[in-house]
Amino acid sequence: MILVYWLILVNLVAFILYGYDKSCAKKNKRRVPEKTLLFWAWIGGSVGAFLGMRFFHHKTLKPKFFVVPVLMVLEIIICVICLYQNYHLVTSDYEVDLGLSSELTIVQVSDLHNQFFGIKQSALLKQIEKADPDIIVITGDIVDKTHTNFAIAEDFIEGAVKIAPVYYITGNHEVWIGSRMDQFYEKMRSLGVIFLDDTYIDMGSYILAGIGDSSLDSFVAYTPFDDSKPVIMLAHEPQYYPLYKNLGADLALTGHYHGGQIIIPGAGGCISPEFEFFPKLYQGMNDMDGMQLVISRGLGNSVLPVRINNYPELVVVKVR
Repeated sequence: MILVYWLILVNLVAFILYGYDKSCAKKNKRRVPEKTLLFWAWIGGSVGAFLGMRFFHHKTLKPKFFVVPVLMVLEIIICVICLYQNYHLVTSDYEVDLGLSSELTIVQVSDLHNQFFGIKQSALLKQIEKADPDIIVITGDIVDKTHTNFAIAEDFIEGAVKIAPVYYITGNHEVWIGSRMDQFYEKMRSLGVIFLDDTYIDMGSYILAGIGDSSLDSFVAYTPFDDSKPVIMLAHEPQYYPLYKNLGADLALTGHYHGGQIIIPGAGGCISPEFEFFPKLYQGMNDMDGMQLVISRGLGNSVLPVRINNYPELVVVKVR
């Protein structure tokens, strides 16, 4: 959404500037420098600049401004590609053998970041329903600090709880938002969402545990549980996998890395949220000395509003 707001802003400014320049010409006032007019076209305002040229019958029909319609075509192509890359939802399926008596289907939702997937999140919910999950787990960053919108997240929660039981742990964005999350947390609980920050539930044949993002540097141990049962752990940040393993996790479901934003074939994800270039862990299921670490590419974006070769991902894990 940040990219959308930027494009709206720069195109509006470009259109107004071209109109203002024409007005100055009619009144014999000082004109807007041509370099300034072209600058706004180059930084994403080419559509507004082109419309300004055509609408105001602007002097910029002269040769040096022929670059504007070229930039406009390129901008439209890039926008279409970016929209497809950012909103084309895919499902990744994994299988894990933990020795359960019956198969368990988990749908993992991570890093929604207020991303919009249809009215009332209908496209996302349809994909989840298609997976027929036994449980839905949310591994943090359901909202975003930079463009917080609780209504989008609430729409998703209201639909998800109708499909399967929902379990939730917080991510770094919930921590950053702070007390403004409290009312939303109350709403989530009222809808039946079960919070697992720094606690666990004995699910009968397995333990479902969670760790909140604010506890990653201080959490030591859970209240003792039956360690003969396999432990499925929900956490947000994958780089803390030694902690999850030490806490007894057999399977850890994480997110946070957004797939490295841009995935280069043969090289992997380009950058982590901590600005580590080409992180070793950025997606998929990884064997960490016997513990299976699933890293969701997530659904939304935050500071970097671009995904390339990195579609929004819904994770489905079948545990046996």
